[in-house]
Amino acid sequence: MQSRPGKAQSQGEESSLATSLAGYISYWPLFLTFLLLALGAAFFYVRYAVPKYEASAKIIIKDEKKGNDDNKFIEEIDVINTKKIIENETEVLQSRILLADVVKKMHLYASVVREGKFTFQSAYLTSPILVEMKDPDAIKRSSGQLPLQYDDKTGKITLGSKIYQGVNQWVTTPYGELRFILNPNYNEPPENKPIFITINPVKDVAAGLLGALKVSPYSKQSSVIDLRFVDEVPQRAEQILNTLIEYYNEASVREKNILVKNTIASIDSRLFAVKSDLDSIEKKIQQYRAGNKAIDLSTQGNLYMQSVSSSDNKLGEVQVQLSNLNMLEKAVSSSDNIGVLPSGLGVNDPALTSLMTSLNNAQINYEKLKKTVGENHPMLLATKEEINNLRPDILANIQTQKRNLTATQQNLYSTSGKYNSMLNYIPQKEKQLLEISRDQNIKNGIYSFLLQKREESQLSYANNISDSKVVNYALAGRTPVSPKKTFIYLAALLIGLLAPVLLVGAREMLNNKILYRKEIEALTGIPVIGEIVFNKSKDSVVIEPGKRTFIAEEFRKIRVSLLFLGIDSYHKKILVTSSIPGEGKSFVSANLAISLAMTGKKVALVDMDLHNPSLGKMFNVTTEEIGVSDYLLGEKEAADIIRSVPNHENLSFISSGGIHPTPSELLENGQVQKLISYLEENFDVVVMDTAPVVMVTDAYHLSSLADATLYVVRHKYTPKMLVKRIDENNKINTLKNPAIIFNGVKTRGFMKNNYGYGYDYVYGGDQKKYRDNKVKA
Repeated sequence: MQSRPGKAQSQGEESSLATSLAGYISYWPLFLTFLLLALGAAFFYVRYAVPKYEASAKIIIKDEKKGNDDNKFIEEIDVINTKKIIENETEVLQSRILLADVVKKMHLYASVVREGKFTFQSAYLTSPILVEMKDPDAIKRSSGQLPLQYDDKTGKITLGSKIYQGVNQWVTTPYGELRFILNPNYNEPPENKPIFITINPVKDVAAGLLGALKVSPYSKQSSVIDLRFVDEVPQRAEQILNTLIEYYNEASVREKNILVKNTIASIDSRLFAVKSDLDSIEKKIQQYRAGNKAIDLSTQGNLYMQSVSSSDNKLGEVQVQLSNLNMLEKAVSSSDNIGVLPSGLGVNDPALTSLMTSLNNAQINYEKLKKTVGENHPMLLATKEEINNLRPDILANIQTQKRNLTATQQNLYSTSGKYNSMLNYIPQKEKQLLEISRDQNIKNGIYSFLLQKREESQLSYANNISDSKVVNYALAGRTPVSPKKTFIYLAALLIGLLAPVLLVGAREMLNNKILYRKEIEALTGIPVIGEIVFNKSKDSVVIEPGKRTFIAEEFRKIRVSLLFLGIDSYHKKILVTSSIPGEGKSFVSANLAISLAMTGKKVALVDMDLHNPSLGKMFNVTTEEIGVSDYLLGEKEAADIIRSVPNHENLSFISSGGIHPTPSELLENGQVQKLISYLEENFDVVVMDTAPVVMVTDAYHLSSLADATLYVVRHKYTPKMLVKRIDENNKINTLKNPAIIFNGVKTRGFMKNNYGYGYDYVYGGDQKKYRDNKVKA
């Protein structure tokens, strides 16, 4: 029955996770150290960090799109009934101009602190006096913290190294003209510790407040704005928010009044011109009546005059509208026109009124944004584009109405002409008087209309109602929002666990030497048949009869693995080599030979490294004694160079002999084949130790004469690049029946077991896996 793929995958993931975690268990002292340090640092930070509190307030903005609007009465008397966008107002509330006003009002440019145990703490409530600058915009920054002392008995105040007399007196200092004032929020501190003051420019302090201020819409559906401010003094946080709201409302009313003033000034200018025209017409009528004695009119003249008057009244209304449209057109066409337009005076078209209202609101928003954002700010550019798009629509509407009114005017002129032809029967003098009176009626209508609009503007100016109202004044919480103990301890715990992982992982990742058996298997296809732990003793020979050690057991495993390389009574020649000197090939050769001899087999250990022989030192044989080189030169017979090894029954040793100037050529003179054949006939196993393959080519030459080649790779010593090149070199210079011995494996971390870097307990896999694969092959 097949297992479920999902279950098998889950088990594989769990096994991989368990393997990864188990790999770091050996570093538990490092984890413990980092955890203690991180938690200790977190404890001291939480213990001595200055707590900060958050104050919050809410205001509601007049936004007709979201259901918050004034009543009809206020709309009727308020010709500057501006509509606001909540997104714009959140930016205004965060403007540096408003925050600078808050800094000046609360004297925050002079920061007062009191000395604490490890750090300075705010003395906003515990300092008996504060500093007020006469010209806050001309402040000169103080160089560091200045000692501040106040003697309430003598009234003397010491600032820095200078002494000043009394409070509420303006004095000249290096930082500007200032005076000392009593702190209205003063609370006597439990400990009388030194007080220091730092004077900073208003713009720098405002920028600092901006970092602690958060302004955001309360929700997408409402026009409520939520204001939050974080400060170490909760009372100061509340005062900052309330002062900000106060200045915001004042700024809103002030801007509205400025726009109303502009409208009144425009109306007054027009009234002056119309009044001048009326005075001129009235004088003309008076002079005409006096000069022509035109006082009584005939009944027929009265009838005709009534008809003409009706037509003239309509014509006057048309002219008034044309005059107003011309005025509007001139105001809209002007690219320099900023502020309130003439408010659509006498315009009856709802579409034009709506467009003018939109343009008026857009211009107000544009002026407001210019004070708070940069010239190329996206919101400012969008508002300017909206203004530019509205103006053509308004001008097109005005042109359409002007054409309609002009047509109406022509019709009225035509009608008036008919009445005028009838008036030919009226005396010419009476007709002239009628024409003068007609102009007077028109001007009177315009004058009355302008007076009405001026009065409406005056009412709007008298209305100081802000476009926002406070829902909740600022209130600070009792619980500090910083430092957050739970978060800090969790972060410390996480850092204490992750830091060692990152440290160990980075250290091993940046290492270019072989650390794990899995790295060998990833870099080459040659199988690893054994692992040998690091030899802590100074003895090169670690295998002795009757001695049972872990490292001896590993050599026994390698001895068994040789069977799966085909080493038997017919294939008995084993070559041992490595990449570079120092990887332990001689150590492996000697102890493997001893391990094989302990099974009762006759073993010949041959030192074929004619360049730098080292096996002789293990068996107390000097390079002056005869050996392989003497045989290859024909100076000795094979039997003459074979020596028995004391204390190791069945083991014979052949040293390298004297050093020859050209050892590689010596191996190629044909004598080495005879020596190996002799040894093969007289011994059960032949173990040959040869020079590293990277240094010379001896191993490639001798490998063809061997039945198996053992390639030694040393932990934390052999470069990964050399292991990767084994397969590449093997394509050109073949090593016969190769297998790898992973030598010198050290324990990982601080564990005292024999596992950690190899491929055993921690990382899974064992010799059984290799044997199973070999049997299947």
